[in-house]
Amino acid sequence: MKFGIIVFPGSNCDRDMMHALRDDLKQETVMLWHKDRDLSMFTTDDCIVLPGGFSYGDYLRCGALARFSPMMEQVIDFANRGGKVLGVCNGFQILCEAGLLPGVLLLNDHQKFTCKNVYIKSDNTQNRMGLLVGDKALKIPVAHGEGRYHADADTLKRLHDNKQVVFRYCNEIGEIHIDSNPNGAISNIAGICNEGRNVFGMMPHPERACSDALSNTDGRNILMALSAMN
Repeated sequence: MKFGIIVFPGSNCDRDMMHALRDDLKQETVMLWHKDRDLSMFTTDDCIVLPGGFSYGDYLRCGALARFSPMMEQVIDFANRGGKVLGVCNGFQILCEAGLLPGVLLLNDHQKFTCKNVYIKSDNTQNRMGLLVGDKALKIPVAHGEGRYHADADTLKRLHDNKQVVFRYCNEIGEIHIDSNPNGAISNIAGICNEGRNVFGMMPHPERACSDALSNTDGRNILMALSAMN
């Protein structure tokens, strides 16, 4: 699998993602500039990654401007044709703004930026990502000010009915509890996918938990599961 990583003005995790995929997981990576329009080098077996950061400075609303970049027009078409897309943190926000994922990311309930390790676990094994990751509680860093996932009651019901909730915040032993929720996300949701199960968004940063030098490689489970999907 080949990974394309989009660089927006204000992205600050694009290189982290590149090193995690290229150096830690030994995957082929290509950096993509947000003003470009060419994804012809990628097939639907490949994956486009929207990294974390503060695209366009988050001056309007997180992800609201990046959603209209020329490259995002191609990403939307790529996803609609079945290509895999992963959005992490700001990338998750962009995917929601673009309509590729349902719901929104709101200001953290404590109204502060949070940066720390949290635990997440796969919500169900009927989702391909969840099946490959397994039932282990994974320690993954978060770093966001607007990471509180929210959706209306009907959307939330569809997410649950369709098994589209991929990850939930939990404690170290895998118990899902409000005390383990770093931002007030509804139903402790840390990550979701679309109905087609080829577009994924999550607030925690798996690319920051892939190196032995960081004494945490739990993020590899997530990125390796993505690379194993076909």
